[in-house]
Amino acid sequence: MSLLRRPPPDGTAPHEYNSKKKRKVAEIYQALNSDPIDVAALRRMAISEGGLLTDEIRCKVWPKLLNVKTDDLPPAPGKELREDNEDYQQVLLDVRRSLRRFPPGMPDEQREGLQEELIDIILQVLQRNPQLHYYQGYHDIVVTFLLVVGERLATALVEKLSTHHLRDFMDPTMDNTKHILNYLMPIIDQVNPELHDFMQSAEVGTIFALSWLITWFGHVLADFRHVVRLYDFFLACHPLMPIYFAAVIVLYREQEVLDCECDMASVHHLLSQIPQDLPYETLISRAGDLFVQFPPSELARKAAQQRVERTAASTFKDFELASAQQRPDAVLRQRFRDRLRVEERTKSFLTKPRTNRFVKLAVMGLTVALGAAALAVVKSALEWAPKFELQIFP
Repeated sequence: MSLLRRPPPDGTAPHEYNSKKKRKVAEIYQALNSDPIDVAALRRMAISEGGLLTDEIRCKVWPKLLNVKTDDLPPAPGKELREDNEDYQQVLLDVRRSLRRFPPGMPDEQREGLQEELIDIILQVLQRNPQLHYYQGYHDIVVTFLLVVGERLATALVEKLSTHHLRDFMDPTMDNTKHILNYLMPIIDQVNPELHDFMQSAEVGTIFALSWLITWFGHVLADFRHVVRLYDFFLACHPLMPIYFAAVIVLYREQEVLDCECDMASVHHLLSQIPQDLPYETLISRAGDLFVQFPPSELARKAAQQRVERTAASTFKDFELASAQQRPDAVLRQRFRDRLRVEERTKSFLTKPRTNRFVKLAVMGLTVALGAAALAVVKSALEWAPKFELQIFP
């Protein structure tokens, strides 16, 4: 169901709600019809409440956010694509297990056809980019693009995404993936030291968020509308935004976590079961705010100095410069400044102050709004070596 047809939020008159959405659609098409295309405006639309609203709009805007030319799509694959392909059997197994990623009630014949297309997209991207390595969960991202934009455009979008935003997940080892996961705890520590210390005492680590991160939450969210809303947000932002969103989910569930027994099994079980009724728009807004307060450059230096030069987070500037007029971080910073002008300065972003570090957070939040240097992360994440051979995706 389109966002334009959803019931309005409590307290909003239906005609006002629909009028607001129609204005947004008009603004999106105005940006698309500008010469040159106003990509910064499209980013604002993708980030702001409701995202891009419909799949029809996503088909037009997603390529602009990734700087993909729709008149130069990859050719249709031939039969030889699957012959002697070392990834084929694993991709086939994963795709066969992906039944729940397709709309309920879809005829078997249609679904099976889409699954064949899904296999071809994955194999074609890997064949064209031998430096990339398939990982379990990659198909959860690819199927989202397939369902929204169709096979050929999905191939082009996924290829660009795989060589930029997802590149660290597609290394021969999971070292860079582990490194990015290690950003999670420093974010939590800055916002809620009590929650951070509890999780550290429980020795829960961050493995619970692995499937969130490497599938952009596609594997763990049951409602496709929520998945594509997050994809709007992530495509308009820095490659590390999914880890900020993971952090705000944990912060949102603070009381549930603190009510747990302080042991790894209890806390891991709770956090690995992601709620399906999250306040997505609120969390998206908070994730953007945290990105501005604790920028990726600071997290990267603190989390693991020795690997920062190899991650997509550190090389994103090259991609940004190559994408004309695309400035996702500037859009987030402007949103943050605008909100600070209308909110009370003493209001906490996520939790009530408990320690002096919250006072520092509030002060530094204001300095960000005034253009001062970004706040450095206080504490780097602990290195850990989880057993990745565990079956992470049931």
